Amino acid sequence: MTKIGLLSDTHGYLDPKIYKYFAEVDEIWHAGDVGDVSVIDELKEFKPVRGVYGNIDSSDVRLELPEFQRFKCEDVNVLMTHIGGKPGKYVPRAHDEISKNPPKLFICGHSHILLVKNDPRYNMLWMNPGACGFKGFHQVKTLLRFSISGDQIHDLEVIELGKRI
Repeated sequence: MTKIGLLSDTHGYLDPKIYKYFAEVDEIWHAGDVGDVSVIDELKEFKPVRGVYGNIDSSDVRLELPEFQRFKCEDVNVLMTHIGGKPGKYVPRAHDEISKNPPKLFICGHSHILLVKNDPRYNMLWMNPGACGFKGFHQVKTLLRFSISGDQIHDLEVIELGKRI
């Protein structure tokens, strides 16, 4: 079993509560708009990190992280990007990646809206952890935590860090 902490849209800010909620995870996945490469460096000192760059990220983050990240976690094929759209309305670049080889789990950020949904067209789970930084229109900072065992995604939890302010 692999425990995952998923976040997005830090915009250069790491809420200290993240360390409490991700204390028991095996990996942290960042779905873009990191804001500063120091965010990734700090997370890497805490746990192994996988991530993608977002539209606000500068060249230092883009040198560290790709636009699309495709990998296997246990027996789950994962595809992650920052701007992906949502089921039924994927952006063209994400749609191309999905349709080439549909993953079991598709992760994106960007919208600042936490939502998890099954996409029956591609037989995959779509996740957006919302935003956990202070920049944006979201009212509450959010994270996701879940586990993967073999080909099963389970024990999904929504974590609210508090108001954006």
